[in-house]
Amino acid sequence: MIVETIAGILVPFLGTTLGAVCVIFMRKTFSRSIERALTGAAGGVMTAASVWSLLIPAIEQCREDMGNMAFLPPSVGFMLGVLFILVLDMCIPKFGSDINSSGNTVLSEKRLMFFAVTLHNIPEGMVVGLVYAGLLYGSAEITPASAAALAIGIAIQNIPEGAIISMPLHAGGMSRGRAFLYGAGSGAVEPAAALLTLAAAGLVVPAMPYLLSFAAGAMIYVVAEELIPEMSSGTHSYVGTVSFAAGFTVMMILDVALG
Repeated sequence: MIVETIAGILVPFLGTTLGAVCVIFMRKTFSRSIERALTGAAGGVMTAASVWSLLIPAIEQCREDMGNMAFLPPSVGFMLGVLFILVLDMCIPKFGSDINSSGNTVLSEKRLMFFAVTLHNIPEGMVVGLVYAGLLYGSAEITPASAAALAIGIAIQNIPEGAIISMPLHAGGMSRGRAFLYGAGSGAVEPAAALLTLAAAGLVVPAMPYLLSFAAGAMIYVVAEELIPEMSSGTHSYVGTVSFAAGFTVMMILDVALG
């Protein structure tokens, strides 16, 4: 179980690294259709994970003691998660806001985007750490399959994030190697945040329903605020929609059939 946990908390970082490594092999960024497909699939996986891997386990943990009122702690935790990311989002620049009218980028502006993406990755690392903490502490509602699927979904989302840092930095004059390090480095906070959450989880096991639903709220906010608009913008938005449905279905199958 320890090996599975370590592997699980590293998966999202590997997704960011995979995106960043594109700067070494590609001259241009991903096509718009591929971006939509990745974003849609990640949104579908994260939405399904929020329900089956986070909210339902949180409700089930409360049902024995609270009966029909078992919805209360998950509802509170969910809204706190939404508000937390809302406040964080208001304090951090949007990813694409620093691109000038010519389509080129300025290195100092792209470094700002690096810090923005890095800060956005901290809650994602906390989500992964929290789910694996529930797995380690014997939560019957969290399975290895659901925890792994959640980590993979976040990793898929991180692939374009690594690319949108490393490739514009290189286009602005930075060497490929250094641009890769910036892109990969933005995801390094995720395993660090996951490990810190794991370390603290043993002290707050009674609050696990609140924490699981808090993580669900944080993820749903990211899906609704960033992933769905990104996958639906422009023409041929059906690519993102179909990918969203496919990601949701895959995550549901993994959680129900293997859980």
